Amino acid sequence: MFRDLENYIEDLADSFDTIPSERKELLASVTDYVKQKRDAGETVKLNFICTHNSRRSHLAMIWAGVAAYHYGIDQVETFSGGTEATAFNPRAVAAIERAGFKVVNPGGDNPRYEIHFDEDVSPFIAFSKKFDDPENPTSGFAAIMTCSDADENCPFVPGTEFRASTTYIDPKVSDGTEVEAQTYDERCKQIGTEIFYMMSLV
Repeated sequence: MFRDLENYIEDLADSFDTIPSERKELLASVTDYVKQKRDAGETVKLNFICTHNSRRSHLAMIWAGVAAYHYGIDQVETFSGGTEATAFNPRAVAAIERAGFKVVNPGGDNPRYEIHFDEDVSPFIAFSKKFDDPENPTSGFAAIMTCSDADENCPFVPGTEFRASTTYIDPKVSDGTEVEAQTYDERCKQIGTEIFYMMSLV
């Protein structure tokens, strides 16, 4: 794993105590789901969902994949989707680069970004899509709602066998302001900290 990213992850682990107890209980419910699937010898499929699949759901998908790798948790696949497709927002992409990931942008209106975290491991492919896109699972998966709008407006996700609502404030509120980068970095770290805490319990 890239050294800068390893250092960032060490900081995430040191931040577990900052997670409120009620959030830890919610995250532990996802951990229980992961354990049950693994104990049954089944692949764990986590689909992180928000409205535009442009910021929070991508961050969660990426951190969940890295956390599974970091903790040696086999049989975990991570996905993301939205109630509509837009593009992985460049501000969120910049935040993960500052965290230590290496990103390849092929260009286009909805780029299929390559998100690298280790020289010897295949990158994540991140692009905006609907939650029922053909590249996402159609059954036997967990729907993890990362924004309240998607949680409220999408009460039923076909094929879901487990659902949790771990919503986050949209960093979009800071777009175009002096605190834009700071807000995205804070959200990136918050999501990373909670995801790593969740996976550390498996």
